[in-house]
Amino acid sequence: MAGDDGDLSAFQSEVEGALALLRARHPAADGPADRALTASLPSLLDQCRDLLAASQARSRPLLRSIHHMACSGGTLISRCLAAMPNVQVLSEVDPLSPLASRHPFVPTDMVGLARFSSRPPEREVLIEIFMAGLEVVYREARRTGVGLVVRDHTHSQFCWGDTLPERPLLNEMLEARFPLASVVTVRHPIESFASLRKNGWVHFRPDTLEAYCTRYLAFLDAYRTVPVVLYEDFVAEPEATMAAICRHLELRYNPDFLDVFSALYLSGDSGRGGDVIRPRTRREIPPALSQEAHESAAYAVLCRRLGYEPVTRG
Repeated sequence: MAGDDGDLSAFQSEVEGALALLRARHPAADGPADRALTASLPSLLDQCRDLLAASQARSRPLLRSIHHMACSGGTLISRCLAAMPNVQVLSEVDPLSPLASRHPFVPTDMVGLARFSSRPPEREVLIEIFMAGLEVVYREARRTGVGLVVRDHTHSQFCWGDTLPERPLLNEMLEARFPLASVVTVRHPIESFASLRKNGWVHFRPDTLEAYCTRYLAFLDAYRTVPVVLYEDFVAEPEATMAAICRHLELRYNPDFLDVFSALYLSGDSGRGGDVIRPRTRREIPPALSQEAHESAAYAVLCRRLGYEPVTRG
């Protein structure tokens, strides 16, 4: 890869040298043709630089990302991803998360330190700080032959606050610097919302199933081009589903991951206990939630979109 980087740098130098020579040969652009040539030089330079940036991005190893709503089995799936050969998972990533503002003691977190400094920077600076740190982790993963997976903290963006924030998606930040492969995992919304309530993690108002499903639909719209994997398929056929996820993310598959994943820990593990992956009996739906499910239009739309039966009773 070092040779590729050197070739790209040499190409850039040649392009910029050629453009400088063209400018030098037309210092006084008086005629229409000369003025047209001079006016086109900045555009030509921009095009060359864009081509160079695209070439550099293609020459870099793939970065991966995984996205899911809270309480939808995402931690379990991410732990299984971490059990694949030479894979590193960064868990619950969101440099713009509003939840981070609740923890002012962050001595190892440069984004947090900037946020809590005497002069907090603008959002663009926080993104730059995050991307600079990620670049270091990515470069080390590249050096050691490790596949890097970034696990989104989707809850911060889609399930926090009374309104959905106007801010970049994690993938928009990542795609600006890296070639990227992504996957979305989902779970039946009545199950994930019931778990949110049980854990006290309904961080939006109104705290209803209708509002939750509206946010879930916004999440799916934001990642509409990304392959979707059902948690229910994963627990029913973990080997086949994990092999499909690895194909999506272009990762080597470890057929023995079921013997390994239980030894791996990631943040956000609030769900199932035990080390055996299998379907479980659906929790009983409380009467109030059952009534919400019966009345919610967004719930019906979401279930239809994901291919779930819109359960309304326990």
